[in-house]
Amino acid sequence: MCGITGWIDWNSDLTRESDNLERMTDTLAPRGPDAAGTWITTHCALGHRRLSVMDPENGAQPMIRYTGDDQYVVVYNGELYNAPELKRELASRGRSFTTTCDTEVLLVAFMEWGRACVERFNGIFAFAIWDMTAQELFLARDRLGVKPLFFSQRDSLFIFGSEPKCILEHSAVKAEVGAEGLAEIFVIGPARTPGHGVYKDLSEVKPGQCMVVNRAGVKTITYWQLRSTPHEHDVQQTAEHVRELLEDTVIRQLISDVPVCTLLSGGLDSSALTALAVNYYAKNGQGNVHTYSVDYQDNDKHFQAHAFQPNSDAPWIERMTSHLGTVHHPIQFDTPELVTALHNATLARDLPGMADVDASLLLFCHEIKKGATVAISGEAADEIFGGYPWFHREEALQADTFPWSLATTMRADLLSPDIAAWIRPQEYIGDRYADAVAEVPQLVGEDETRRRMRRMSYLNITRFMPTLLDRKDRMSMAAGLEVRVPFCDHRLVEYVWNIPWEIKAAGDREKGILRQSLQGILPDDVLWRKKSPYPKTHNPNYLTAVKGLLLDVLDDPTSPLLPLINVKKIRELAESDTASSNLPWFGQLMSGPQLFAYLYQVNLWLKHYKVSIG
Repeated sequence: MCGITGWIDWNSDLTRESDNLERMTDTLAPRGPDAAGTWITTHCALGHRRLSVMDPENGAQPMIRYTGDDQYVVVYNGELYNAPELKRELASRGRSFTTTCDTEVLLVAFMEWGRACVERFNGIFAFAIWDMTAQELFLARDRLGVKPLFFSQRDSLFIFGSEPKCILEHSAVKAEVGAEGLAEIFVIGPARTPGHGVYKDLSEVKPGQCMVVNRAGVKTITYWQLRSTPHEHDVQQTAEHVRELLEDTVIRQLISDVPVCTLLSGGLDSSALTALAVNYYAKNGQGNVHTYSVDYQDNDKHFQAHAFQPNSDAPWIERMTSHLGTVHHPIQFDTPELVTALHNATLARDLPGMADVDASLLLFCHEIKKGATVAISGEAADEIFGGYPWFHREEALQADTFPWSLATTMRADLLSPDIAAWIRPQEYIGDRYADAVAEVPQLVGEDETRRRMRRMSYLNITRFMPTLLDRKDRMSMAAGLEVRVPFCDHRLVEYVWNIPWEIKAAGDREKGILRQSLQGILPDDVLWRKKSPYPKTHNPNYLTAVKGLLLDVLDDPTSPLLPLINVKKIRELAESDTASSNLPWFGQLMSGPQLFAYLYQVNLWLKHYKVSIG
C-alpha cells in the first residue's frame, strides 16, 4: 500500500512547482515509509510514497511505460489480487513486463483496455494515470472504497490525494468548513456522507467510480454499483458458494513478498479468515500463521456484558489460537496510552473520528508493524451478512433514520442555538437518509420484509461500512501497515447482496448463512458464538480521563469548539450518570466516554488545522 497525490493545472507551468509537490508527497510518508518519488511535466504533477509489498526492488513509482511514442505515468495505492491472471492475458496480447509487481500490471492494463480496465480488476485500489499524448488524467477507486481518494477542483486546478492532508498542503487549498461540513461533523460524524470531504472544496471519489480530467473539464463515471437480481440457490447451495468465494478470496489475499499475519478477536469473522489462512499455509508448507489480538489493562475486572457486547474476547482468542496452533501475539494497552493516542488518531484521519476505537487501532497497528507488513482483517462481514443488532431489532428497522445514529435529538441539543439554526441538524440527517434510501436498487416482486432488509443492507454497505473502512485505512497506514479485508471482495458482496433475508439469517441467527458455510472450518462453539464487536476499554479511568480532557477544553476561553456547542448542556451531561451508560451515541461502541473524546477531537482538529468556519 502507498500514498498518492498530485494535480493538474492547465494555466500554469508545473515544472516550477516541484517544492509544492514534494511537500504534498511528504505528508503521506507514514503511508509509504519505504520510498518516495515525484514526476512533473508542464500541466501534471504526480507524487508517491511507497510501502513495499510486491517486488520491492523494481516497483518504484511514479511508474512510466510507453506504447510507441505514447507515454503513460501512474501513481497507485492498492493491491490487485488477480494480477497473475491479468498479466497472463496481457502477455498473450503481446504486452511485455519488466517487473513482478501489480503496479505494472495495472498500468499495462490501462494501456491495453483504457478506462474499461477497472472492470477487470479484483482488488483494492486508488490510482491516477497521466496519458501524455491525450493530455488526460484518469483516476479510479475500488468498488467498495477500501482505498481512499480525495480531490479538490478549483478553476483550472484539479488536485487529488490519498488523504485530505496532502491536498490541504497545496498552496491553493485552505482548511475551511461551511454549514454542510459542520453538519457532517456534528450530525453524521464520525461517519461521512459518500463523496463528502467535510472541508469546503474537498470531495471524495465515491466507491465504484472513476474520473477523467482533461481540458474539456472533469467527467465522473460510475463503473460499478450493487444490482438487485433474483437469487437462484437454496440454502445449501448458497452456503457452498459463499464458502467457495471466501476460500478463493483469502488465498488471493495471502499472496505477498513480505510477512502476512491475521487480526484475531475470537469472533466468527476473524476466526474464519485465520482458519482459512492456517489451512492454506499448511497445504503449501509455509509454516505457522502469526495472529495478533488487542485488549486493555484491567478489562477482565471491569467488563460488563450488555446487548451490544455480550461477552469478552480473551477466552475465545485462546480457544482459537490453541485450536489452530498459530503463533499468537496478544497486545494490551492502558488508559493513558489510549488517551494520548487520541491526538495522533485525529491527525491520521485529518478529522475527528471514532475516539478510542480509532486510537486503540492506531496503537495496535504500530505494534503489529514490528513483526509484519501485511495483515488480514475481518472488517465488513457484519454489513454484508447482516450481523449488527440493528438488523434484528424492530425499533431500528422501523426508525426513519440511520440505525447507528438514533440519538439525533440529543446531538442537536449539544449544539449552540446559532449553529443549530445554521446547519439544521434534524433536516440535514433526514435529507441524507432520504438520499440513501432513494438509491436502493429495488427488485420487482419482493415482499415488504425483503424490501426492508434490502434497504437495511444497503444503508450498512454504503453508509456505515465506509466509516470502518476509513478507520482501518487511516490507522493502519499511519503505522505503515497494509490491512487486507477479504469480506470486501466485490464478487462476494455482489452474491451476498441478493441472498434473501430468510437465507441470510438461516437458523434464525445473525449471519446464519455465513455460519453454515463455515461448518467444518471452525469449532462449533466458535461457529455459533454470539457476535461481539471490536473490543474497547471498560476501565472507568477512561471516562474520567476523557471527561477531564473535555472539561479542560470547556474551561479554556480560547477553545475553537466553544462557539459551536451548548457548553451548559455538555457540562450537565458530563456531570450526569448518562455519561457512563451503555446507550450508544454512535454505532455499537460509542457511548458517553466516546462522546467526550470525540468532542475533544473536534477541538483538537479545529485548532491543529486552523480551520476557518463560514
